[in-house]
Amino acid sequence: MKRLLEKYEMVVAVMAVGIVVRSLCRHLRDKWTDRPVVAVDSSLSCAVPVVGGHHGANELALFLASRLGLYAAITTAPTLQAGLSEGVAKKLGSDIVNKESSKLINLAFLKEDVPILRLKGPKIVVVDGDVAVLKAGGLVLGIGARRA
Repeated sequence: MKRLLEKYEMVVAVMAVGIVVRSLCRHLRDKWTDRPVVAVDSSLSCAVPVVGGHHGANELALFLASRLGLYAAITTAPTLQAGLSEGVAKKLGSDIVNKESSKLINLAFLKEDVPILRLKGPKIVVVDGDVAVLKAGGLVLGIGARRA
């Protein structure tokens, strides 16, 4: 499993979820860097995102469902309710700057609508821990020098 995770961006494992979980456990680091893994049962009836739902596994399970006619067993509530995730950030052309806010934002999405505000700079923004900051893609230029 370690070689697969190092070699491929995503893994589809055609085997029981339990086998996949036991194979993955010692290789998991954190939800933001672990490779997306989807378990598909041997009868090709169900695709279960096991790891990386917010950054590819849910989309992979839905893709497999659309192509193979199997059921995508997506269990991440924010994804089901259009919450904040890396997938949503990417759709907005952004990256999550303060990933530690995701848990609080995802919980808020379950209870209420959370507004999305876009600020154009130059500005300085100070936010609390329950505010997610998404940085829009684009060119960032830094000029500096350091004497060796």
